[in-house]
Amino acid sequence: MSLGKWILGGLGFVVGGPIGALIGVFIASMFDESKNTLNNTESTRTTNYARRRATQGDISVSIIVLLACVIKADGRVLKAEINYIKPFLLRTFGEEQAKQALALLKQLLNEHIDPVAVSRQIAQYINYSTRLELVRLLLEVSNSDGDIAPQELNVIEIIATNMAVQQADYHSLLALYQRHKDVNWAYTALEISPSATNDEVKKAYRRMAMKYHPDKVANAGEELRKQATDKFRGINEAYEHIKKQRGM
Repeated sequence: MSLGKWILGGLGFVVGGPIGALIGVFIASMFDESKNTLNNTESTRTTNYARRRATQGDISVSIIVLLACVIKADGRVLKAEINYIKPFLLRTFGEEQAKQALALLKQLLNEHIDPVAVSRQIAQYINYSTRLELVRLLLEVSNSDGDIAPQELNVIEIIATNMAVQQADYHSLLALYQRHKDVNWAYTALEISPSATNDEVKKAYRRMAMKYHPDKVANAGEELRKQATDKFRGINEAYEHIKKQRGM
């Protein structure tokens, strides 16, 4: 499949708005077609994108745009981050299209990306459970070298806020990457206070296990389902940690 068909085929909301402008720059850089031709194609699709539900292609492009936004936040692109992303792209797109996705990512690293604008666009069309997994993916990539740079964490928080992710959910996701920094990480992961009773701990675990069950993102693609499975495992680890502490 050609790059043009991959980008423009099977997409909905991302062909318009700020994300559409970003991928339009990429398409223009890869083809000899005039900008007028590109703009006409985009304009035709933009009239329809607001009425379309998010497609798998929308989610994939959203991931690449958000990854670029975070990776460049600290002014450097680490080899560990790219090494983490390459197999992710391979699992998500397959060998041939993974090369194209990586090319798009590299192009976006040279573009100005407004995290507020792209996040708000995503929030309008992608369901809440999938947005949670997008945030988790960004944290996972940022932590690929063993720590999350403050600048990257700041951008991820901006993205989460503007994707309308609740603060408690964001801090629950973040807690799993701060076990070495926060003695109460397990309580934060379960969205409860260290003073919670044993019954409250059990109820919180059941609630969080339901919230992050992988079936919640069954239609979001294999990689985000894997992320949901990892988060589900993290919730179990937090619960086991508390039980061990308390002798439950």
